Amino acid sequence: MSQPKTIQIDNVQYVRADSVSVAATKKQIAVLQRGWIVVGDVEKTPEEIKISNCYVIRNWGTTKGLGELAEKGPTVKTVLDKCPDVMVHPLTVVMYMNVNGSKW
Repeated sequence: MSQPKTIQIDNVQYVRADSVSVAATKKQIAVLQRGWIVVGDVEKTPEEIKISNCYVIRNWGTTKGLGELAEKGPTVKTVLDKCPDVMVHPLTVVMYMNVNGSKW
C-alpha cells in the first residue's frame, strides 16, 4: 500500500514533509545591485533570496580585496553593520562568494 502524499483537514490541504524540497542555507557574501554587500546565511528560492544572521559590510578592511575577507574573515579594520534578515529578488544579486565559515 502506498503512502498518501497529501491529506485534507477542514478544507486545508497538507503535504508530506519528505515530499517538499527545502532550500539549503550556506554562509556567503552576496554582492547586490547599487553597491550593497551583505554576508550571512543565504537561502535561495526561485522567487526570493533570504539572507539571515546577516551584516552589511560597510568597510572591507582588507589589503587584498573581498576575497581576503571571504577566506580570512573580518579584520580589525572591517566594519560590519548587524541587520535584520534581508530579502532580495534573485535578479538583484551580482555575485555570491563562499566564505570560510570557521572565520565568520
